[in-house]
Amino acid sequence: MLARHQDPIVAVATAPGRGAVGIVRVSGKQLQPLVKALFARELKAREATYLAFPDADGSPIDHGLALYFAAPHSFTGEDVLELQAHGGPVVLQLLVARCLELAKTCLPGLRVAEPGEFSERAFLNDKIDLAQAEAIADLIDASTEAAARSASRSLAGEFSREVHTLRDALTHLRMLVEATLDFPEEEIDFLQKADAQGQLSRLRQQLQQVMQRARQGALLREGIKVVIAGQPNAGKSSLLNALAGAELAIVTPIAGTTRDVVQQTIQIEGVPLHIIDTAGLREGEDVDQVEKIGIERAWGQIEQADAVLFLHDLTRVTSPDYKQADADIAHTLQQRLPAGVPVIDLWNKADAASMPSQAGGLVLSAKTREGLEALRQRLLHEAGWQQAPEGLFIARERHVQALQRVNEHLALADEHLQAQAQSLDLLAEELRQAQNALGEITGEFSADDLLGVIFSKFCIGK
Repeated sequence: MLARHQDPIVAVATAPGRGAVGIVRVSGKQLQPLVKALFARELKAREATYLAFPDADGSPIDHGLALYFAAPHSFTGEDVLELQAHGGPVVLQLLVARCLELAKTCLPGLRVAEPGEFSERAFLNDKIDLAQAEAIADLIDASTEAAARSASRSLAGEFSREVHTLRDALTHLRMLVEATLDFPEEEIDFLQKADAQGQLSRLRQQLQQVMQRARQGALLREGIKVVIAGQPNAGKSSLLNALAGAELAIVTPIAGTTRDVVQQTIQIEGVPLHIIDTAGLREGEDVDQVEKIGIERAWGQIEQADAVLFLHDLTRVTSPDYKQADADIAHTLQQRLPAGVPVIDLWNKADAASMPSQAGGLVLSAKTREGLEALRQRLLHEAGWQQAPEGLFIARERHVQALQRVNEHLALADEHLQAQAQSLDLLAEELRQAQNALGEITGEFSADDLLGVIFSKFCIGK
């Protein structure tokens, strides 16, 4: 544990701005001297007390509730003092300043907390594991109801229990392999008698189920970035407005109206989709400098997309020039998009054209919203979303990557197990690496720099 983790800390624990109630939180070892200096009395643990919060001259800064939690029965596992006052930013800062002033004589080392430091203390003091700590931030940042409920399940430990179940099975398998290595002269084949192959097979099946749920949880948290691309006046801005259900982008019949990126996050079945409207893609002498910049930015967004909606205009598909320009865009998309990024062909303006359905694409009308539901379902399909079962937990991309590494190590372990005694050392090593990768999820095995990155993204009061 670093030296800074021994310091008592204080911070405003509620969001910046005005509100009915604001909270100042203090955490550290032996806070009773600060409590007595602040209120000239002791507080009963875990009992709310209404009183004045006095300034240095005895005049009240505010009146509110004080709660004292004695270690280890607190969020951080240390002594915790919470002051619940009126939610004005000046009042809360005065309370923080008063705590820092008193601490000079009764609580040396008290300082303002760094981002996420309260949750970090809870993790370091074994009140929560790393996956639960991340779920706190995910619950605060949740953009959909499904994401909030899933983050709450992770905070309650559901994801961690899945990981611990895998860890326990893996530990038992490692024990069998190590026993075989330690006692090679024994006539009994420990691995065959204990059905090591069957245990490994069941473990890999359980892992696949957890990986699938983790991918769904990561999708709930992260969402996908969807870029609308196409020639000018194909209806890109109209499509954005239709998907968002609001007039976000300016729509005119003038080519090049959209000059910059317009973004809106929507949700479909609880999955956040970050929809981005871009400038029309075209070339020619009539493209001015401002529009050129917009087109460059459009390609920049396209190259970073998780999916691209390539919008075509059904009223112009018979025009040779239009068809050639669409073919040029399609060729450039193929060259500039990373492998695996889906391109969905959309044939817009079905209300104004009598064209048959185009092979490999969807026909719709951004104006009348015909075909929008089919598009929504197609986007969910391309994202890899499946109807969320009850009990889905939130997950992060690092969790998914860690589980993928576990899967790779177990696959190699399976190969070594097939080779029996010739590869038992390698088998043991792959199982050890798999367990280390699992430990990264809950923080049982993690580098200090990883912890720093994770907790630095929290808000100050958490």
